[in-house]
Amino acid sequence: MKKIFLLALFILKLTATSVFSKNELYEKIDLFGEVLENIKKDYVDDVDQAEMMDSAINGVLQSLDPYSAYMSPELFKEMQTDTRGEFGGLGIEIGMESGVVKVISPIDDTPAEKAGIKAGDYIVKIGNEQVQGKSLMEAVKLMRGPVGTTINLTIRRKNVKKPLEFNITRKIIEVQSVSSKVISKEENIGYVRLKSFNENSDKQFLKSIKKFEKKPKIKGYVIDLRNNPGGLLTQAINITDFFLDDGEIVSTKGRKISETRKFFARKGDEIKGKPLVVLINNGSASASEIFAGALKDHKRAIILGESSYGKGSVQSIIPLGNGGGMRLTISKYYLPSGESISEVGVTPDILVEEIGNDFKINSEKDNQLNYAIKLFNS
Repeated sequence: MKKIFLLALFILKLTATSVFSKNELYEKIDLFGEVLENIKKDYVDDVDQAEMMDSAINGVLQSLDPYSAYMSPELFKEMQTDTRGEFGGLGIEIGMESGVVKVISPIDDTPAEKAGIKAGDYIVKIGNEQVQGKSLMEAVKLMRGPVGTTINLTIRRKNVKKPLEFNITRKIIEVQSVSSKVISKEENIGYVRLKSFNENSDKQFLKSIKKFEKKPKIKGYVIDLRNNPGGLLTQAINITDFFLDDGEIVSTKGRKISETRKFFARKGDEIKGKPLVVLINNGSASASEIFAGALKDHKRAIILGESSYGKGSVQSIIPLGNGGGMRLTISKYYLPSGESISEVGVTPDILVEEIGNDFKINSEKDNQLNYAIKLFNS
């Protein structure tokens, strides 16, 4: 794997250098070919050259940023299955950080969440396989398997000295993105938990809001985005628009003119200016950060909890000729204030550190939700 990583670095130098003469370019190509030939001839073990080239290609993409990656035909097919909202696995949204696989967030009511996996955990071992040096897609592949089979994850967690081990049984993951309920009957607060921003989230979300609005005594709303790993940009814009009468929601900037755009709210606040509290934590990422950041910038909501994950880029899935694909960062998004949340996240208006990891509605252990409820009394 070290040799393959070196290959990736050679290709990265080839693609990342801003100015190349033709001679320099050909020299780099010749050098890469020489390295390949030496590996083939002298490396201690026989090498699968096709697999080696896949790793080299992926090394280039992952050296650009944590979210760009190569997908083999097999993985590309699995990814397309995932987007339909039902797939087999553990229920973890993951990313890369300094070459290590990091949990962005566990998905609600999945094996990973029930086992105790938390946002911010680092996966260092999957079964008997060390994760260091593997690509994000390779890690995903290792975690996939037949429904009903069990896999062991070794986790490193902040402020915990020893590694933690979790035995998790794979199952079909069905993502229902919206759940809602009236909480604190004395105050008549509408609570909506948004678990992801998938194709139908805006319709489900609006249905919940309209149902609440038929109740004459609803005082305000708590929108829970904790451990929401994000999803579709269009869904983030649509759902944010439900609470704004005008103004910018988000802008994207890329190399292409087509990727540089601004998105604005249309007139019509679905809850007619009622108070709004949004809960976020370290597992709130991407589309969640657009939602929370826009409402914060417009002073339309109080943001409560912990700083969000800090994923401020947009990826495009590009099919490749071999039946595989690549995930490539094509633009970055910016909040109405003009700030980017990349590597920074959205900072809450009220910092309330999480105690435990229980986000069930009306849970007495949920100190962040209980704090939000108290705000409606002040």
